[in-house]
Amino acid sequence: MSDVAAIQNLVQKRNELKSEIAKIIVGQDAVVDQILLCIFSGGHALLIGVPGLAKTLMINTLSQALGLDFKRIQFTPDLMPSDILGSEILDENRQFKFIKGPIFSNIILADEINRTPPKTQAALLEAMQERSVTIAGQNYKLDLPYFVLATQNPIEQEGTYPLPEAQLDRFMFAIKLEYPSFEEEVQVVKRTTSDTKTTINPLFSAQEIINFQHLIRRIPVADNVIEYAVTLVSKTRPDNKLSNDFVKNYLDWGAGPRASQNLILAAKAHAAFNGKFSPDIEDVKAVATGILRHRIIKNYKADAEGITEEIIIQKLM
Repeated sequence: MSDVAAIQNLVQKRNELKSEIAKIIVGQDAVVDQILLCIFSGGHALLIGVPGLAKTLMINTLSQALGLDFKRIQFTPDLMPSDILGSEILDENRQFKFIKGPIFSNIILADEINRTPPKTQAALLEAMQERSVTIAGQNYKLDLPYFVLATQNPIEQEGTYPLPEAQLDRFMFAIKLEYPSFEEEVQVVKRTTSDTKTTINPLFSAQEIINFQHLIRRIPVADNVIEYAVTLVSKTRPDNKLSNDFVKNYLDWGAGPRASQNLILAAKAHAAFNGKFSPDIEDVKAVATGILRHRIIKNYKADAEGITEEIIIQKLM
């Protein structure tokens, strides 16, 4: 199949995927779109939302529709790295045998990732970046495709461990989930309080998703689009000559080069989803908020004046 036909196929399959997810998930279109952009770009996503917004259900439904293995890890203050990665045990022959942990799956739901101490959070770092884990000096490759979708509750801060910047940077998107509208909530209540069971049909195989990821990476990008993305990221850095007074006033720290890479990858996926064969500046703008939101660090002045990350990003575009 040519790349042109493959992109047309991707558009069709993505629409079918959204219809399949909509059997269970009401609304949240923008959230589902960003998660799909993330998956087909080969990235990881951080979902930020209050309890009860169906974050876990959404990821579970998505994994079924994608036809991938899914494991959920509930992060708690006493969780150890070996609980995630696995550990070596002595078998009946007095030989060491490695028992794989829940990290060995295609889709990992890292539920309430900020509830566990940094050493356990860090156990995910190698898996997210290298798609492999090292235990007792032995390197184990993870099955591809591999995605970490982590959730975080923005209300409770007491007794939690905020993710360090190095780990936040590993997430391609930070996606905010809002409350549903009145009509959507009525639909949610109708669906979830009846006795009907909905079946989700798997639409992809693991190899198909890997092929689509390679297809998105092959999409050509014009130099002016890459320059726009790099300029946008440079503007977030207060000490950069491209940044304006607004940034210097309200930001302590800006985004790194990984933000520029992710902007272009996500713009390619966004273009492909819309049947375009090359991304333009509008595609970069469409994905910028989710990619930059967690990579810029506001100062106390911004917090005091109620300036959000979204307001700052809009001022840069």
